[in-house]
Amino acid sequence: MNYRHAYHAGNFADVLKHMVLVALIDSLEQKASPFCYIDTHAGRGRYDLKGSEARKTNEADAGFGVLRTATGLPPLLWKWLEIVRACNEGDEMRFYPGSPWIAAHLMRPTDSAQLCELHPEEAGALRQLFHHDKRVHVHQRDGYEALNALVPPKEKRGLVLIDPPFEAQEAEFRTIEKSLKAAMAKWPTGVFAVWYPIKLRSHVQPFHRWLGKCGAKRVLAVELLLRPDDSPLRLNGTGMVIVNAPWKLDDALRDSLRLLPKLLGTPGESEYRLTWLVEEGKDEAPAHGPHAPHSVRRR
Repeated sequence: MNYRHAYHAGNFADVLKHMVLVALIDSLEQKASPFCYIDTHAGRGRYDLKGSEARKTNEADAGFGVLRTATGLPPLLWKWLEIVRACNEGDEMRFYPGSPWIAAHLMRPTDSAQLCELHPEEAGALRQLFHHDKRVHVHQRDGYEALNALVPPKEKRGLVLIDPPFEAQEAEFRTIEKSLKAAMAKWPTGVFAVWYPIKLRSHVQPFHRWLGKCGAKRVLAVELLLRPDDSPLRLNGTGMVIVNAPWKLDDALRDSLRLLPKLLGTPGESEYRLTWLVEEGKDEAPAHGPHAPHSVRRR
């Protein structure tokens, strides 16, 4: 695996992913009982935005860099921004936190984290980052393989984040489906959040159809598109699906999600989608397309 997230840290895809992650952990913390956070592709946990990799692409400038100076942000985006600030000393804002750092920052003393990272250098940096935190356990192993062994956690409730590099492109969706099916069979009440890139809509649709029949009672799709999803040559958008989505998660996300196309995109091209692929009490998952029921879009 040659992927390095340092080239992309803090970009628009990270903004969406981490906004959703904060909302999910907020939901878990509505109950006093402890939860477990499992990250199958954890990366190094924190990224230097002034490092050579990040400066080679400057992707953070069009994502986090825009929002750090924005005003009037909704509470969820403001909380995410405060977490990024907490990852830094002073006002320099040199570092951008990965999902493990964000989760650990929000976790309570009784909560725990299981972080999987296969790449030796990234896993070493991750282990060093959390070497004083007894709540956090780092595993240098394949996250898909590890997931089957890590669920259900002893806490019996929690969140799994599946955030692969998608080096396998469209085939990665089939690997995710296989891993999710096995994990859900062992832990049917767990919350599973999956990040995915959007290049061609035709690559995403089979995955959404599979989720509509996966057996979960609630599956929410959250997407941010900066450009039309009709080119395989560039990252046009990003999405997350949440299996066993917490109650009112869509309401928690809506105000922040509707603002992102306006701040990060181009008028006439950018949009958001908040779609229930499976909603408890509905007989069928909604159809896919511009006019799907339970879908919200803004340009």
